[in-house]
Amino acid sequence: MNIQQRKDGSKGAFYIEGNGQQLGEMTYSMGGPSLMIIDHTEVDDVLKGKNAGLQLLNKAVDYARANNLKIMPLCPFANAMFKKKAAEYADVLHK
Repeated sequence: MNIQQRKDGSKGAFYIEGNGQQLGEMTYSMGGPSLMIIDHTEVDDVLKGKNAGLQLLNKAVDYARANNLKIMPLCPFANAMFKKKAAEYADVLHK
């Protein structure tokens, strides 16, 4: 699954496109120079069962690690995944 990123000032998103349309998206805003706030995740039904949401989150986590950021998962999906995979994501979780 090819996940892309777009940034517009202090806001951005990781997204998946297919057949000329957006099929999944995880949006975030920057709460300062080192804090990424994940605020929304949405995945089209065509991607259900393909772990698209988790792949979007993993891309965000990889980006946070590469850029020395902490993540505040306000989005219910991201928050649930951070709890489920606490040990795996502990290094990027904002406390």
